[in-house]
Amino acid sequence: MAYAATAGGVNIAAPAAPGVLALQRALVWLVGASGAIVFIEPSPYEIVTLLATVTFFATGLRLRLVLMPLVLLLVLLNVGYTISAIPLFEQSEVVSWIATSWYMAVTVVFFAMVTSEDTAARLDMLRRGLVVGAMIASLAAIAGYFNLVPGGHDLFTLYERARGTFKDPNVLGAFLILPALFALQSVVSDKLAKASRNVIAFGIMSLAILLAFSRAAWGGLVLTSAFMLLLMVLTSRTNAQRSRIIIMAIVAMVLGLALIAVLLSFDSIAEMFKQRASFDQSYDEGRFGRFGRHILGAEMALDLPFGIGPLQFHRFFPEDTHNSYLNAFMSGGWMSGVCYPALVFTTVVMGFRHIFVRVPWQRAYLAVFSAFVGTVGESFVIDTDHWRHFWMMLGAMWGMIAAAQAYRARAGEDASSA
Repeated sequence: MAYAATAGGVNIAAPAAPGVLALQRALVWLVGASGAIVFIEPSPYEIVTLLATVTFFATGLRLRLVLMPLVLLLVLLNVGYTISAIPLFEQSEVVSWIATSWYMAVTVVFFAMVTSEDTAARLDMLRRGLVVGAMIASLAAIAGYFNLVPGGHDLFTLYERARGTFKDPNVLGAFLILPALFALQSVVSDKLAKASRNVIAFGIMSLAILLAFSRAAWGGLVLTSAFMLLLMVLTSRTNAQRSRIIIMAIVAMVLGLALIAVLLSFDSIAEMFKQRASFDQSYDEGRFGRFGRHILGAEMALDLPFGIGPLQFHRFFPEDTHNSYLNAFMSGGWMSGVCYPALVFTTVVMGFRHIFVRVPWQRAYLAVFSAFVGTVGESFVIDTDHWRHFWMMLGAMWGMIAAAQAYRARAGEDASSA
């Protein structure tokens, strides 16, 4: 697929051959599915994403001018990280961290370019891939937690919490939120057969999130689901659609509460749930607790224009920052500390501005935007800056916004010529 850059965006110069188009869409599906298997290094996600990037560029992927601010912020963010890390290059883990940060930036631009063209079809393939990957990760987590497969408990759990095909239960829970939202969308808006299948998928993913015992993931699923359903009601075209969404949402909530009640009848689950649901965790409280570190770290950041470098925060405090915005200041100095929130919150603001834009992929947009906003909020209490799915959503947001602007421009041209 070849494109020509213009001041207003990118005009399609020639459509892709059917075989090339099918290959591109298949790779998008594969990238989404592989995103759930990251407990080995290098993970299948890295390999598949690299393969997809090379293939897309070989078949004519081009950068839109509207994406240049994204590229600039990503470059400045990682330049700040790299400069701060120069005195620490003898530490292999720091070099690896820097390389990973640059790689994540490349994936953001890749997803932005990919979703800015053939948007509806590629988003659908990404959705399908993410749901398949999420089902694999969820089933592995459930099987491991309940000892359903030999050796599965040690492989798929950590500290008696389900982690599935991830290294960390918290990341498993966070990753599953977007696929769960896709499934929930189908439950409240699709025909009976498809909705029924997605009831099962949503239930399995919700169970895996519960067994991960991640407070952020629990709250994230509830809040992002409510936010997305609200947006779906507000953007529905008919009163019948709004009524169905509301009714099905109430039914889903009742079934969810019933499932939780059944699970809490098991003593081991109830005890862990009670422990994790508590708001007075020892690592959150005190001068050097999670929130105390945020205050002390912010005071340090004001006096350190170049920060302290990646992975150095634990040298000054008992644990890591657990705040991605603070971590940007500490790891990359003022340059990264300014660019990271600028990148994230600019995306959020633009995302709100495009909620009501009528595009063929609006439903997928609402799910991705809801999950992205949830992760942005979660970033205040946990380090999300190397979560692969976070950068995937960030790139997809920019791609969808760019595509929406082009879609509106073409619609305006068609209306004026009619």
